[in-house]
Amino acid sequence: MADEGFLTRKFGEGVENYYSGSPLNRLAFLRTNHSYLSTALQHPSTRFLLLNNLDPLASTPSTLAFVSYSDISPLISNPYSTSEKEVLESFTSTIDHPVLIFLGIDESASQEHKIPTPDGKYSGQAYFSLDITPYPHISYSSTASSLLDSIKQNYPLHEFKTARKDLNLGNEHAAIYASARTLTNWNVTAPFCAGCGQKTLSVNAGTKRACPPKDGGVETRKCPSREGVHNINFPRTDPTVIMAVISSDGTKILLGRQKKWPKYWHSTLAGFLEPGESIEEAVRREVWEESGVTVGRVVIHSSQPWPFPASLMIGAIGEALPGKEEIYLGNDPELEGAKWFEFEEVKEALGFTSGLYEGTPEGYKEGALRLPPKTAIANQLIRAVVLGEIHLAKI
Repeated sequence: MADEGFLTRKFGEGVENYYSGSPLNRLAFLRTNHSYLSTALQHPSTRFLLLNNLDPLASTPSTLAFVSYSDISPLISNPYSTSEKEVLESFTSTIDHPVLIFLGIDESASQEHKIPTPDGKYSGQAYFSLDITPYPHISYSSTASSLLDSIKQNYPLHEFKTARKDLNLGNEHAAIYASARTLTNWNVTAPFCAGCGQKTLSVNAGTKRACPPKDGGVETRKCPSREGVHNINFPRTDPTVIMAVISSDGTKILLGRQKKWPKYWHSTLAGFLEPGESIEEAVRREVWEESGVTVGRVVIHSSQPWPFPASLMIGAIGEALPGKEEIYLGNDPELEGAKWFEFEEVKEALGFTSGLYEGTPEGYKEGALRLPPKTAIANQLIRAVVLGEIHLAKI
């Protein structure tokens, strides 16, 4: 049954973009509870998503594949067998550990698959992700290589697939993968403390990196990350604005294209939010820098996590000011071109959308406008403007 609450009655149904809407309860408050994590880790129903160079193991282009603890135990054993404090105290920088992330629980799973939380208030099937990339510089590379060979042998129909080229995941699996990919990439690319430069250790079930007070039993130097409130060693998210810009007369939409994109493929403009800048200010600045068009009123539409590598796409709709709509690309060389498109042309193009790495859709006529697929927030913004679908349901 649809939500008939006050906000839905006043503003319409909400928007749930691709890569969001995970079916898992993250249970963030249990990420330091090693007793619970240890039980969940070794439970026979627990499922593990494997990543190799950030590519997920999949059974089909639309479905992720999951393995059990027995499949991966040679690589990880049980990292939760002692408390987090003990793990930090025994840290040795010459010993590497694969990135293991607790993703949460599926509370809709059948009863025999559920694991109760310590207080008995929640229960569900546990999900983890594990990076088994055999990086040559890590101490466990040979074990990771052996595990990869074992997975290929035991699951011959499963493959590690490149997300944006080989996969078209369903919404729920896409959301699970987005969390796993973003957190894994951050752990892999942030091995040293931003406060003091020492090697860090993944803790908090993969959602924090700690700067240990000791290395091989020897006290390390003082670090600001161990004092007071800080966000030095926490995951990074890059806020990014992406906007559909309407002409002042409400009949056209501004779209741009980059040189590397397929021929005739256009999309909405986008750019990173800068420190000390509001979302509305970022929209106006980015549009002006990239296209020369000046935007007045800005409204927020929806957001989308984008795990390539760690953006949060903040979707907006902006309206150009009268007399300030002339396109000028000289400020910023990012775009190869930008153009005002009549709504009718864009409406027709919405029937022939495709991803950057896909071929032209069936029925497409050479030379016609091409647009991003429904899985991209850009598509949802374009639809909101040209079709009047300001309030969208789940795709």
